[in-house]
Amino acid sequence: MSRPDIDAATTTELEAAAFRTLVAHLRERSDVANIDMMNLAGFCRNCLSRWYREAAEARGTELADPDAREIIYGMPYKEWQAKHQKVASPEQLSAFAASSAA
Repeated sequence: MSRPDIDAATTTELEAAAFRTLVAHLRERSDVANIDMMNLAGFCRNCLSRWYREAAEARGTELADPDAREIIYGMPYKEWQAKHQKVASPEQLSAFAASSAA
């Protein structure tokens, strides 16, 4: 597969645009539980916020977990939980335990 010749700055801009689209999509899809994302994809909104925080810290910018989560969730995490998070089903928990053990 051939890739177009894209300079580093443009690559960064494209990656940032894709990231913003992903975050917007996850905010819109509050019906999709983090545990389902973990079970299907191996990452969730919390993972994404942790990666964001780690990237900030790698560049010398301190960012607390609650602040990183608010960037990803679009609101404080506790507020998102109260509005959208459901209790995980036994099936979801079992699938998570099986995937975590692998």
